[in-house]
Amino acid sequence: MKLTRAASYALHALAYMATQKKDHPTASHIIAEKRRIPERFLLKVLKPLVSAQLLTSVKGPNGGYRLARPASEISVLDVLEAVEGPIRGLAPSEEPNHPTSRRLEAICEQSAEQVRKHFSRVKIADLNEIPAGAAPRGHRPRRFVDV
Repeated sequence: MKLTRAASYALHALAYMATQKKDHPTASHIIAEKRRIPERFLLKVLKPLVSAQLLTSVKGPNGGYRLARPASEISVLDVLEAVEGPIRGLAPSEEPNHPTSRRLEAICEQSAEQVRKHFSRVKIADLNEIPAGAAPRGHRPRRFVDV
C-alpha cells in the first residue's frame, strides 16, 4: 500500500500536534517547519481534517490547530478517509458482470476491509511510540502486523 503525500502530511501533522500541549493551538507554520511540510500544502490538508472534526481551528493572533479529541481516540483510518475518502476495493473492468470481474471485485473489497480494520486499530498516539528496533530495555512496543 502506498499513502498519498497528502495523507502522509496529515498523519505527520496530527502526530506532531499530539505531542503539544492540549490547551494551546499550534500554528500551521510551526507544524510545517517541524515536519518539513510545505505550509501552503499543509493548509490544504488540514482543512478536511477540520471538516471531519478531527481538528479544531482557532482563529486570531494566537490561533492555530489542535486535536478535537485525544490522540488515542483518533485512528489512522479516520485521518486517511478524511483526506482521501473511503478506502475501497475496486477492480475496474469492461465487463463488470463477468464472473471473473465479480470475483475480483469481491477479493478487492475483502482486502480493503482488512486494511480498514487494521488502520482503525492504529491510533495517532501510536505514531509517536518508539520504533521496535530502537526500544529501550523493558519497553515492549505495540505490534501492528496482525492484519
